[in-house]
Amino acid sequence: MIKFPMSKNGYEALQRELKHYKSVERPTVVKEIEEARAHGDLSENAEYHAAKEKQGMIEARIKELEVKVGQAEVIDIAKLSGERVVFGATVTIFDNENEEEKVWTIVGDDESDLKLKRIGISSPVAKGLIGKEVGEEATIRTPGGVRDYEVVEVEFTPW
Repeated sequence: MIKFPMSKNGYEALQRELKHYKSVERPTVVKEIEEARAHGDLSENAEYHAAKEKQGMIEARIKELEVKVGQAEVIDIAKLSGERVVFGATVTIFDNENEEEKVWTIVGDDESDLKLKRIGISSPVAKGLIGKEVGEEATIRTPGGVRDYEVVEVEFTPW
């Protein structure tokens, strides 16, 4: 069984989204379908077909969320420590090419947000950094080319 690593916050966010889809989105689309049916001939009823399509997308998202919540591996970042890069670590790296430091937190794929400096665990950079320790270098193949990074600092701060 595939496990989806995520923080407690990420897990709670998925649960909230699932609850919203089940308690708000699903009943709303059912009402839209009922209203569209009341207009008569379904073969030429654009509102009905649009509502049915929307219902299909909602049901697909519910199934996806149920799988992720059911197979979540919730990791408590507050209990982690050390100098090795693992899930949940906030990593300061030195980009040898640009001669600048970057800070990334390695999170679950559903939690990734580049604006918040959070990268998903299955991203090329996260994969290349996992297992490295402070002082070690990582050569990582990214969509923009091969990059050389040095791990400067590893912290574990819940977000």
